[in-house]
Amino acid sequence: MVLVAAACGSGGGTKTVTVTRTVTRTVAAPHRVEARIYLVRDGRVAPVDRVLWGTSERDLLQALGAGPTGAEGRAGLTTSHGDRLWLAQVVYTLSQFDPARRVTYEGKTYTRTDFEDETPLILVESPLPFAHVTSPLHVTGTSDTYEATFDYDLVDAAGTLIAHHFVTATSGSGTRGTFDFTVPFTVSQAEAVKLVVYEISAASGRRVHQSEIPLTLEP
Repeated sequence: MVLVAAACGSGGGTKTVTVTRTVTRTVAAPHRVEARIYLVRDGRVAPVDRVLWGTSERDLLQALGAGPTGAEGRAGLTTSHGDRLWLAQVVYTLSQFDPARRVTYEGKTYTRTDFEDETPLILVESPLPFAHVTSPLHVTGTSDTYEATFDYDLVDAAGTLIAHHFVTATSGSGTRGTFDFTVPFTVSQAEAVKLVVYEISAASGRRVHQSEIPLTLEP
């Protein structure tokens, strides 16, 4: 900023004094934000974590197009392109902040309810795969199981059962509901585990609709 001031000299003349002032502006540095994309496991959408520079549609679709990481691939996560399953991935990814949002993609509008066949009957939205969690483990998501119930196991790397219980969602038997439960645990050091969710078939008594989420328990 430059200021010009006029002053009178002793001889009655005018003397011009120029004063320069430096103004410093602070510009916030860009920061990374957590978001998620929806990959594919066993032919159905599955959410995973991403750290991005922004959460615009362009940011999210670029991250989705990059596909799974090496660790995610080894855990059985893949992606699809150009088919209905890919469309489900797009709609779920773009509606992550508002699950009821209508998403327009390539000139057509969709909601998550249009992709029930591409959605796991037990969809764990949190925690995401490879998350580090402290006690109590907090689990949320949606499901559509018989009589709205399903089971979960928390098992360590050797397959030893740490915790087991059943869950009752807000609805089921043809209507997708939500679930929210906690699992207390105690560990003395970081420990790799899996959260396993599944339904017990009323016909055979066997596990069906099973999903595994790898996690690390922290003290």
